[in-house]
Formats: sequence, structure tokens, C-alpha cells
Amino acid sequence: MASFSAAAAHDSANPPKRKKFYHQLYVQVLVGLCLGILVGLIWPTFGANLKVLGDAFIRIVKMMIAPIVFCTIVLGITSVSEQVGVGKTLAKAMGLFYALTIIALLTGLVAVSLLKPGVGMNIDPATLDKGVIAQYAKSASNMGFIPFFLHIIPHTFFGAFVEGEVLPVLFLAIVVGFGISKAGEPARPIVRALESFSHVLFSTFNILMRFAPIGAFGAMAFTIGKYGIQAIGSLGFLMATFYVACGFFVFVVLGLLARMHGFSLWKLLRYIREEVLIVLGTSSTEPVLPRLLVKLQKLGCEKGVVGLVLPAGYSFNLDGTAVYLTLATLFLAQAMNIDLTFWQIAGLLGLMLLTSKGAAGVTGSGFVALVATLTVLPDIPVVGIAILVGIDRFMSEARALTSLCSNAVAVVVVAIWEGACDREVLDAELNRGAPPAREFGGTPLVALAEVRP
Repeated sequence: MASFSAAAAHDSANPPKRKKFYHQLYVQVLVGLCLGILVGLIWPTFGANLKVLGDAFIRIVKMMIAPIVFCTIVLGITSVSEQVGVGKTLAKAMGLFYALTIIALLTGLVAVSLLKPGVGMNIDPATLDKGVIAQYAKSASNMGFIPFFLHIIPHTFFGAFVEGEVLPVLFLAIVVGFGISKAGEPARPIVRALESFSHVLFSTFNILMRFAPIGAFGAMAFTIGKYGIQAIGSLGFLMATFYVACGFFVFVVLGLLARMHGFSLWKLLRYIREEVLIVLGTSSTEPVLPRLLVKLQKLGCEKGVVGLVLPAGYSFNLDGTAVYLTLATLFLAQAMNIDLTFWQIAGLLGLMLLTSKGAAGVTGSGFVALVATLTVLPDIPVVGIAILVGIDRFMSEARALTSLCSNAVAVVVVAIWEGACDREVLDAELNRGAPPAREFGGTPLVALAEVRP
């Protein structure tokens, strides 16, 4: 932790000038969200055409994710002295991911069972548009266990970077990381090259993040302009039920998990408030992955743990999707007057443990996972998803936010389990609040990127 201490000493000796509030990224993103809502409401057609701004922002950020994840994981593995430690860390992380996923599935199940948002709708499946599922059917058909397993393995070395998906890059980085550790001293030039390259990547990413307010503005203007507030309509109770379920999972389940490990969920959310607002605006967790990697290291979590657990969580810890799956499925059953037995629901939960993980890296993952689940479950007609199309964009924001919060908490918890979290730094940073923006670009970022276990 020598580099981190040196950077901290440098910061204390040269305290940064506090930026004016309107220069803060989270304030700019918040303004972009508000302007997007206004444009979508006043000029809906024009707002719907601004989708390109949100899509462009996500694409320019996504092109950086694969190399950043690769460098972070490889450098994290090479910084761990014993390779057995890597396997133990991943095993603990996966155990936590599956435990949280089960709780998330049960949260959605309990919420829809208690509040019953679909009861009384009396929808006849024969009256629904079957053409709606066509665009999701192909993706859903590739979400079985074997296709999902094979998807992790890229066709070629560089093929892992072509689509920019986290899973193949994660697999390749772990293999290369172990290879470099095995090679020893002859591989040191490669390690130094990856360190230098990672500095360039984060510096470039810092520049691209200046476009976040524009991306959030375009994405929100599209959502309101295309679907409109009226799209909520009679499904408003369903949305409210979903947001209540997600809120319970975040503030009660994750809050208790954080408290059990000696840190405050509220302070952590305040620390990553910029990332929360960006995810709210874009309905995607991908744009904030590189920033989250840096911030969690800044919290005192060792680079090796952060680099392994966070990318893995993006693929295996989709708790927002898990809440959505049980809630949406049971809602459709209620709306179409379909009674499910205890054993049918139990089988449904087991199936969703697979489909929620198979959604990783798939565009519109929550909706695709729902289609995949209903395709296997013959009791509920797949055509029922036509009911949800109009409001899915509004629900995708809650899915992404829930998964973001869950992964941030999971990284800190696993780091504490592994003794890889400096509790003094964690407490000091959470009490201080979000780090100054200057620490995500230039020299301070370089110092931060050099944190080693």
C-alpha cells in the first residue's frame, strides 16, 4: 500500500481546490436527466430521436471496457503472491453472488405475492401481439447452460475483445494472469507494459466521461419521448411494486450486509453517487465499470480483489434482474388468471438461478432472461411479455441500479473477508465522501492505479 500512502500524503500536503458545484459530474448528469425529461414531455417526437446520444455514449464507453477489465484482472492476479488465493477469492465471491441472487429472487416473489399487482386485470393471452417476442426469441434461445458455458470461451485470443463482453474477457484475463505468474521474471516486461497501458486507458476514459451528461440527456429524452408518462398507466402499480421490491433489497438486505461488516451503505452510495446517476440516466451499468474499479480501490480494497470480484459480479451478480424475473413472471400469471402450485414456483426459482446468470452481456438482458424463463415454463404463455414492453425501459433503470449497488457492496464484503481491505482507509474515505474529480485523471490516477496488495 506504499503508493497509496504516498498519494495520500501528497494530497494532504497539497489539498485540492474545491470545484464549484456546477463543475461536479454528478450535478451535470442530474441537469442532463432533468432536461431530458422536459424535452421528452414537451417535444416527444424530437426527444425520441435523441436516442442516438445515449447509444453513442454507451458505445464509446463500452469500447474501453474490455481492455480495462483485461488489464485490471491480469495485474490483479500477478499482484497476488499465491495463485491459490485467486481461486479462494473467486469461490467466496461466487458463493456470495448466488446467496444474493436467491434472496433477490425471493424478494420479487414475496413482493408480487403480497401486493398482487396483476390481480383483476383478466387478460386473455389470445388478444396479445405475438410479434413482440420475435426480437427477443433468438437471444433467449442461446441462454441454456451449455451455450452460456461455451460463450465464456472466446473463439480466438483477440476475439474476446471484438464484442466487448465481460465474460470472455474475464476468462482470457484469468488465464493470461496465471500464465504471467507462472512465467515469473521473464514476464515482467509484459506486466510493466500492461501497467503503462492501463494508465493510458483510464486517462482516456476520464476524457470520455465528460460526455456523460449528454448521454444521460439523450437517453432520458428518448425514454420519455417514446414511451411517455402515460405508458405507465394501469401498469403503474406493477412498477411501484417493482421499485418497492428493489428498494427493500438495496436498503434492507444490502444495508444489513454492510452493517454486519462494519460500514455504512448510505455512505457507500454517497461515495458512488456519480455512478448511480449515470446508471439512472443510461439504464446500463457498463459505463461506470472503469470508474467503479478505481473508486473501490480508493476505498482501501486491494487491487487484486477489486479486479477479480467486480467484473465477475457484472456477469454473475445481476440482482436487479433476479428481482424482476420472479416479480414479472408472477405478475403475468396473476394478470392472465393462471394459478401456480408450490412446486411450479419452486421449479421456477431454480430455473431463474440459471437464466439470471445467462443474461450477462445480452442487450436488454432482463427482458431476454424473462423470455428465456417463460419459454422453458409452459404454464405461462410467452406472449404475455407484450404487456410489459411499454414500461420495460422504466423498469430497466431499477434493475441496473440494484445490480450496481449489489456489486459495490459485494466487492467491499469480499475484500473484508479476504483481509484485503484497509479499514482505516475505508472509514476515512466513506466519511470524506466522493473523491475529487481530479483523482480520476492525470497524475493522481496513475498513483492510484499503482496500488498493490
